[in-house]
Amino acid sequence: MALKEISLFAILFMFLLGSCKDQPTTKENKLPQNNIKKDSIVPEVPAKEDEKEEEAFELTEDNAIEFFFNYSKTLKENKVKLTTSLGEITIELFNNVPYHKANFIYLAKMGYFNNTYFHRVVKNFIIQGGNADNVETAEKRSKIGRYLLPPDTRKGHKHHRGVVSMPSSEINNPHKLASPYEFFIVVTKPGSYHLDGGYTPFGRVIDGMDVVDKINSQPVDNGDWPSQNIYILKAEAF
Repeated sequence: MALKEISLFAILFMFLLGSCKDQPTTKENKLPQNNIKKDSIVPEVPAKEDEKEEEAFELTEDNAIEFFFNYSKTLKENKVKLTTSLGEITIELFNNVPYHKANFIYLAKMGYFNNTYFHRVVKNFIIQGGNADNVETAEKRSKIGRYLLPPDTRKGHKHHRGVVSMPSSEINNPHKLASPYEFFIVVTKPGSYHLDGGYTPFGRVIDGMDVVDKINSQPVDNGDWPSQNIYILKAEAF
């Protein structure tokens, strides 16, 4: 069993950037604990020489909507492949939720998801990814910016099994604005329809549900944090 120790500095750093409470919740679910595994080794993924990083600027609550509105018009990609430590998952994004689609592709192109975790695993319910209890992830969030996205729940998408949705931030957020850095995948058969209307579905898994199920079957600690880190090694938009 790996050690579950984390520095006070890391806890404070992640709290200030406001992410770890972002999750779909039921009365039975507990908040995740940010337990770092000191014996974990982050596998290195070599970068492609011809891969160009998107030009970055700081997103804020004032400019995010306009930015993603314009960015969505330039997109040719509509899929993202997640290479995880347990296999690959391919997600097709819905065209009629443009802000959430554009946000997910933008973060993938910026390399944000690389070396983050599936940090929350609730058995027969969801797997949630896009966070990590390390300084690297906090620094990426700081550089990209602090912002939320408006909910977009009336486009006819339901939380069927395999649907990818965006959790809402629980910090000063009565309108359930979406937390842009995290996402969850529904595992429940045939779905988790009690989430409809509260969270924004923005895509679906078209390949790799066996990997999703494998992740969901991993042992977890208190707070639904996997006993061993489950890495998102790389996210590629295409």
